[in-house]
Amino acid sequence: MDEKALATDAVDLNIKLMKWQAAPEVDTELLKGATIVLFGAGTLGCQVSRVLLGWGVRKFHFIDYGRVAHSNPVRQSLYNFEDSTAGGQPKAKVAAEALKRIFPGVEAEGHVLSIPTPGHVVVDEKSAETIANDLLLLDQLVSKADAVFLLTDNRESRWLPTVLAARHDKLALTVALGFDSYLVMRHGVSSLKQSHEERLGCYFCNDVVAPMNTVSERTLDRQCTVVRPGISFLASAVAAELFVSLLHHPLRHAAPAHEEDELNESTFLGVLPQHLRGSLYDFSSSSFFGRAFENCVACSRFVIERYATDGLDFLFQVLNNPDYLQTLTGIKDILSGDAGDEIIALDNYCLLYTSDAADDLLCVDLGGRRIIKKKK
Repeated sequence: MDEKALATDAVDLNIKLMKWQAAPEVDTELLKGATIVLFGAGTLGCQVSRVLLGWGVRKFHFIDYGRVAHSNPVRQSLYNFEDSTAGGQPKAKVAAEALKRIFPGVEAEGHVLSIPTPGHVVVDEKSAETIANDLLLLDQLVSKADAVFLLTDNRESRWLPTVLAARHDKLALTVALGFDSYLVMRHGVSSLKQSHEERLGCYFCNDVVAPMNTVSERTLDRQCTVVRPGISFLASAVAAELFVSLLHHPLRHAAPAHEEDELNESTFLGVLPQHLRGSLYDFSSSSFFGRAFENCVACSRFVIERYATDGLDFLFQVLNNPDYLQTLTGIKDILSGDAGDEIIALDNYCLLYTSDAADDLLCVDLGGRRIIKKKK
């Protein structure tokens, strides 16, 4: 008998049993046909893909430039010791092959490339050519995806995926970890389709500084993500389950959210919050909500329209000029008071603030906060 065919039937049966016994609204074909782009093939990328695999999702693209280190296999579920030997194998490639070994019916591909990030200056023509090719591939992958997961381990590497998702109006979910806390949030629809008063915020909507190079000056111990082992499994499960529920909503990522939990949209799987924070310290989970920022350095019309028209030239401006995004979006004028706003305070407890380390203030530079302002 064909063992692969048997495996396919068994995997399909898992989802069908769920459909028959508990959730008849589950659309197995919708899940099977969904294409997922995972920015980051580390702890979160491994765990998110495993949960989605359990839901019957079969099409994955991993994007990562790193290699499997000796410390990775104990926490990153798609790797083993052999993957970390001889300098380590490329994570993206190994992750894709690992999914195929788990279930041969998977269509998984690994792309070994470095995500162009603000603050990382283009140093020569060879680098510029590499970035041009990488941008072309990333743009194509996102444009064909059903969902984009932002799972990288620093803030600036999430900027371009956020821009691409907004440009192509794709469902984007961010997952971030602190030592004992996690954050999961869904981004709103493209600023080309809804005004900032209507749409939900993105990962960068509460920042008043542009993303910059936060890695080069970190000591070795600060370049590693230090978290309790179980937190990545919790956060990954929440993100994957939120995606599956959104996929079944008729509006998908355009499904509105509200400050009052009881007013949130829902599917047969439950409510659809915008932003979730969980903690292992007190084993709690809370949902939050926030509108888009008109001057956001990632999802605002200023950025998306400029990327749509200038593409690579726009990206080079962002990479080489640390002030470019703040000038383009008007944040520089707001901070200086030239926009006609008087800065009266900075919100020190901003519920929608989304750092790489969630609430872990001791480990990561949290950057800026949304300005509370009034007209002069």
